[in-house]
Amino acid sequence: MSENLDVAVVTPIRRKRNRAASPAMAGERTFLRGLGITVLWIAVAVMILMLVWMVAQSFRGTREILSDPWGIPASMDFTNYVNAWTVGNFAQATWNSFMTTVVSSVVAVVVAAPAAYYLGRVENKLTNALSLYFILGLGIPAQVILIPLFVMLNKVYLTDSLLGLNLVYIGISMPFTVFLLTAFFRSLPIEMEEAAALDGSNAFGTFFRITLPLAKGGILTAFVLQVIAHWNETLLSLTLMQSTENYTLPVALISFIQQQTYSGADWGGLFAGLVIVVIPMLVVYLWLGRRLTEGLTLGMGK
Repeated sequence: MSENLDVAVVTPIRRKRNRAASPAMAGERTFLRGLGITVLWIAVAVMILMLVWMVAQSFRGTREILSDPWGIPASMDFTNYVNAWTVGNFAQATWNSFMTTVVSSVVAVVVAAPAAYYLGRVENKLTNALSLYFILGLGIPAQVILIPLFVMLNKVYLTDSLLGLNLVYIGISMPFTVFLLTAFFRSLPIEMEEAAALDGSNAFGTFFRITLPLAKGGILTAFVLQVIAHWNETLLSLTLMQSTENYTLPVALISFIQQQTYSGADWGGLFAGLVIVVIPMLVVYLWLGRRLTEGLTLGMGK
């Protein structure tokens, strides 16, 4: 009886304390949320200012940059871009990066999509083991497999070859692409596939006619992520490519910087090279950024 009385007395007191504490907790959460948003916007503003500063310096000469690093260009002079395009061999490097990025990204998504669909829809010991195998591949850094890759490609004469670089990019992108698309396929409703099966459609027909159109957001997300990763990749291409005609843009930029060690620093040309490397991916992200975010959100829904 006394225990019931104590509970009856203590419970309202606890409720009053919780009610008194809840406005304070809500205020603290609001403050932390506002602080986080403020820090985020400050970081975004700094990044945008750095990008604008980099583009502005690409139109200035070396003397102007050294005399006034924070100045603005007097005119839109594209001499630095011409020097980077010709002297730095950025023309060939841009073509190499474009072809390597597009081919490897398309092939990776085309190969990974059916595998991810199977792993996402069929659950047994084999598919669980395969899913774990791909997840383990996410934890292997490229630095660990760099020397074995070089030795293997050298034995089949694929070093200093864009074909070999494409094969490497496709291989290292498969774990993440399969993992992402598997999560996305699992988030799709299965009722439409069951209805297609009742209408007599086989697994291949259901995949190509029903699932792929529904999964275009996730496939586009995987493709864009691979494009950004392969366009900016430096370590593998720097190790596997030896001749200048096979350089990708990041490697050509490094080579251009090394040339300036002997011929004198050309800071305007260096900034122009940076703009050539950065701007294409920025345009791709601004064009497809919203779909990319939606695809990631939907893919991680389940």
